[in-house]
Amino acid sequence: MPSVPNVKLNNGKEMPLVGFGLWKVNNDTCADTVYNAIKVGYRLFDGACDYGNEKESGEGVARAIKEGLVKREELFIVSKLWNSFHDKEQVKPICKKQLADWGVDYFDLYVIHFPIALKYVDPKVRYPPSWQDADGKITPSKAPIQDTYAAMEELYDEGLIKAIGISNFNGALILDLERYCKHVPQALQIEHHPYLVQKDLVELCKSRGIAVTAYSSFGPQSFVELDMASAKSTELLFDNKTVKEIAEKHKKSPAQVLLRWATQREVAVIPKSNNKDRLAANLDVCAFDLEKGEIEAISGLDKGLRFNNPLNYGIPTPIFA
Repeated sequence: MPSVPNVKLNNGKEMPLVGFGLWKVNNDTCADTVYNAIKVGYRLFDGACDYGNEKESGEGVARAIKEGLVKREELFIVSKLWNSFHDKEQVKPICKKQLADWGVDYFDLYVIHFPIALKYVDPKVRYPPSWQDADGKITPSKAPIQDTYAAMEELYDEGLIKAIGISNFNGALILDLERYCKHVPQALQIEHHPYLVQKDLVELCKSRGIAVTAYSSFGPQSFVELDMASAKSTELLFDNKTVKEIAEKHKKSPAQVLLRWATQREVAVIPKSNNKDRLAANLDVCAFDLEKGEIEAISGLDKGLRFNNPLNYGIPTPIFA
């Protein structure tokens, strides 16, 4: 079983540097996928309300615990607060629902998914709610981030969550948050790959003791599957000459090189795979080192190219204009 190092968060809690991302994991296979990932050695699982598979993820965890493969305290379970639940009075109820879906008493990390507040949708009406309200429109809520974050801090103080995270925040939002927060966030999750390095943002977080987790570490790969035009017109990182040459030199796959490019710079990663061999390979990305020049060469591929932009999904709203 590969050895995965931890990163120490600013509250002393330790988070695995490599985890398993649950975005786009199908409901019918999710429980088995999580169970098999635990067998391979994964301990961090990155979920969210919006992924729509938290019950199934919890079933996989419960099976592994029941069979003695792992104890709850050995896992690091991440979930996220969706945009429709930013109103401060909705934060605790939805967190408790998500905990019940997972079948656990606490989240190791609970993350504000986007710095975007949308009109509340009762889970009885539609869950997960996606971007639309009960009438099928995209309607903003007036909840400021300050109120939402204060509600997150209440969850933290009550022990329902062990760390507070933010996602898709830029530097200005983080600096503003510092003005009013009681607890500095423990982690920031961002799109991060060689086409979108976000060097200044990563360095800002390090200066604040905020751990960074990268999603979409393979760049356009995940978004080609969604038929996204900007992804389909971009060279896959797996096919990039620089990445391929470095992979061949180290006798590793391009995926492993891309993940090591992040983890060697102390950026956590959350790849996913339904293939057992790739599951193990993605987890084993801290047992070799890239040379400084290789890291710089991969970073030099930066284009400032962001794929996870709501506009790229064809969401027609002035919110994102």
